[in-house]
Amino acid sequence: MEKISCIRVFADETQIKECRKKVKAKQETFSQLSRVLELAGNEVRLKILYLLEEEKELCPCDLSDILEMTIPAVSQHLRKLKDGNIIQAKKVGQTIFYSLKPEHLKILKPFFKYININEGKEEKA
Repeated sequence: MEKISCIRVFADETQIKECRKKVKAKQETFSQLSRVLELAGNEVRLKILYLLEEEKELCPCDLSDILEMTIPAVSQHLRKLKDGNIIQAKKVGQTIFYSLKPEHLKILKPFFKYININEGKEEKA
């Protein structure tokens, strides 16, 4: 395996140390963001998160009808989002309603804004 070498003239040790400290200090935030983005990186789960943000809460049957998927398929995605601690569940009688956890909204809001901005462009196409 070929070793790749750096061609810089000198290393700014101060900059490197400061950047290492910044990354280390924000490790938990990097981990949290990475988990959220990993789960939201699936198109169906991104749609579910978008719908939960738009509608505030939905049950698996609602999502099944909206996304034209089976309830078991939707439930599998909801389970991953719940296990990832991105959504929460509330039982009302026999029905379970899911909602987006507020602390993740600030991470996902820019993506939802992008989706909404491009909504009109897609309809014109």
